[in-house]
Amino acid sequence: MNRPTARDVAELAGVSRAAVSFVFSGRAQGNLSAGTQARIRAAADELGYRPDEVARSLRTRRSAVIGMLSDEIATSPFAGRMVLGAMEAARARGHQVLLLESRKDPALEAEAVAELRARRVDGIVYAAMSMRSTSVPAALAPERCVLANCVAREPGSYAYVVADERGGGRSAVEVLIRAGHRDIALLGGETDNIAASDRARGFGDGLRAAGLKARPEWTLRVGWQIDEGYAGALRVLDTEDPDARPTGIVCANDRVATGVLLAAASLGISVPDDLSVVGYDDQDQMADHLVPALTTIALPHHAMGAAAVDLLLDSVAADEDVDPATQRVLECPVVERASVVAPGRRA
Repeated sequence: MNRPTARDVAELAGVSRAAVSFVFSGRAQGNLSAGTQARIRAAADELGYRPDEVARSLRTRRSAVIGMLSDEIATSPFAGRMVLGAMEAARARGHQVLLLESRKDPALEAEAVAELRARRVDGIVYAAMSMRSTSVPAALAPERCVLANCVAREPGSYAYVVADERGGGRSAVEVLIRAGHRDIALLGGETDNIAASDRARGFGDGLRAAGLKARPEWTLRVGWQIDEGYAGALRVLDTEDPDARPTGIVCANDRVATGVLLAAASLGISVPDDLSVVGYDDQDQMADHLVPALTTIALPHHAMGAAAVDLLLDSVAADEDVDPATQRVLECPVVERASVVAPGRRA
């Protein structure tokens, strides 16, 4: 059986060969409607058509492959979401993703960059699995590189896509305020961490907007782990006077929130009847498995991976350099579950 061609796809979809070319070269946006693109892809799937990447790369001097270099793919609970978002966005535009990991080892990172350059990928997404400021390898040219979930230490030197951590921190406290809480604590992350600092600033933004003030004794930087959340919760909850403790707690992440739930249980404090708790991250196999299921702020890892790829391929399709001043900040959505209710006190 002969290999299906672009002409076969065009005939089945009822379009021109040029339209098929637009779809599989990443130039469909702005040239073809979403319905036409979907019809072409459906016809290609039905026929088993795949473009001849070797011939195309020789003709266009493009490989139809982008590199994705990350620091900790194997160990991060969020890596799968970001990688999947990147791969889906790349495939929708006729590209594949070559995925490499540095494990935060400079030597491995240098080897990975050299490998991607040797393979002549069309561009590189440099991704971190937790938000940080980073020194980007000098071999990664800004005109063909987009950072995901990290920013360069030299402002304006690389385009980036990040989560709105400050907005997420504000959303976390607003969940409690909308439920009627006014006595709210923060168990924040490490003091030298960008994400933790932005979340804490967002917490303050939300309080001020509601005419509330943060109480210093209830505003702690405890870290990221369950035991740190447990210890921090004891500091703000362990009192004989129930009116001297907060009715709601915003947590640095879902692990800290888990520690809060454990501390509350040890003190005989019911969640959510006596205490409402909000986490952050919406970590897989954690937030929705806790008792009660945890209201939390989701990090948009899937959207970050997709947006970084789209930004990179927009420049490839236009045959232009990536603008290093480009900044995309994505919303952190609220995931409402059972750990937040209106404040109440036991009789």
